[in-house]
This record gives sequence, structure tokens and C-alpha cells, in this order.
Amino acid sequence: MDVLGLPAAVTACLFDLDGVLTQTAKVHSEAWKQMFDGYLRQRATRTDEAVVLFDPIRDYDRYVDGKPRYDGVRAFLAARGIELPEGSPDDPPGAETVHGLGNLKNEIVLKLIRAQGVESYEGSVRYVNAARGAGLRRAVVSSSTNCRDVLIGAGIQDLFEEIIDGVVAERDHLHGKPAPDTFLAGARALAVRPAQAAVFEDALAGVEAGRAGRFGLVVGVDRVGQAEALRTHGADVVVSDLADLLEAS
Repeated sequence: MDVLGLPAAVTACLFDLDGVLTQTAKVHSEAWKQMFDGYLRQRATRTDEAVVLFDPIRDYDRYVDGKPRYDGVRAFLAARGIELPEGSPDDPPGAETVHGLGNLKNEIVLKLIRAQGVESYEGSVRYVNAARGAGLRRAVVSSSTNCRDVLIGAGIQDLFEEIIDGVVAERDHLHGKPAPDTFLAGARALAVRPAQAAVFEDALAGVEAGRAGRFGLVVGVDRVGQAEALRTHGADVVVSDLADLLEAS
């Protein structure tokens, strides 16, 4: 390791947003739970099925964390043996389609963000500032279509040179994490090879994407006690906060 806990060959940093830079992972988890629990209860009144509500830790980590919104809906419903029509992106929030449920989740998360605000992780902001000071290129890579709004809300948008978010992924037909497409797009935007970039992720799907893309280093950020799972899924290094890398360098 050389600068900021990174290999000497690494000249760029690709940061996930939720759970790495900002404390919005808990907001997303709450929004997923509100949406899925409401749908599951409504469905149970018609089918007499037992209601097993969304677990904001286990189900969040396993099925939705780090994935594009509609992929998360598909993954969770499949785990519960529920098949719904795809619908279309302009389905009204709450329509009984994959897109309708995803749109409702997005509506809920925006309300929560407006009500609660957005907090960044102080250690992450310190790290990104140090990376900028060291001359490292910096991009945010997030599946969220609200990425820019969250960065602005947290007051950290000016720390990054490029943003690859859900809007860019839809426009450029990029596969979501655990596919490496969005991180590879981030490396291209910064004009570096994957081997020259470090990926910073808290989601299992995200570290899988970093490993699949053969990046120079995959840093797992463990906010919820899943250090071993992060390593198993592809993290080369696991820290509880990015400030740990400053102390190690």
C-alpha cells in the first residue's frame, strides 16, 4: 500500500453513494420496508397467504442493497415466489407491477429524504478530500436515480469529477451491480484503466461488481457487521470507515 491505503498503481477512486459517502442506506432500507410491507399485507387480504414482512437488514442486504431499483423489486419478489408483470417505467406508484412497486419505493424515499435530510459520513468526506489533495481522480458510482440530489443535499457534490448514476445507467443501457458495467463506466469517465482504480462499496452486490471488473483494489465498507460476507463477495480490504485508511497510510 502507498497513498491513502491504496496500491501505488491506483490513481482513481470510484465511490458508491449510499452507505459509503452518505447515511442514506438506512433511509432506503426504511423505504423498501414501507413499500414491500404495504404490498405484502394488501396481497394477503386477497390470497390468505401468511404475511412475512420485509426484513430491513437480512432482506435488504440480500436482495436490494446496491442494485438498481427494479432489479431489487424482482429479486425480493422472486425470493418470496411472487411473479408480477413488468409494467413500464411510467406506471403509477403502487401499481401491481415491478415498475409500479419500484416507483412507489422511489416516492417514499424522496419523502423521507425531504423530511430527514441527508447526512454524509465525516470519515468519508475526510478521505475524499485527502484523495483530492493527493491528486487522485474521483467519481461517484451509484444505482440511484436520485444520486445528484443526495450529493447536493449533503453538500459534497463538488468533491467529485464524474457521476455515474441510475440516470446514466438507463441512458447508456448499463447493467446494474453485481455486473461491473457502472464501475467500468466510471473508470472510462476518469480516463483510467480498471487496474488503476479502487472501488469503495458497502453492498455485497457492489463488491461483487468490483471483483468482476478486475479493479486495482476493492474496499469493502462494513457499516452493519458483515465484514466476512464483504470479503467472500470480493472485497480485498474491509474497513468500518474510510478514515481507517487514512490512519493506515
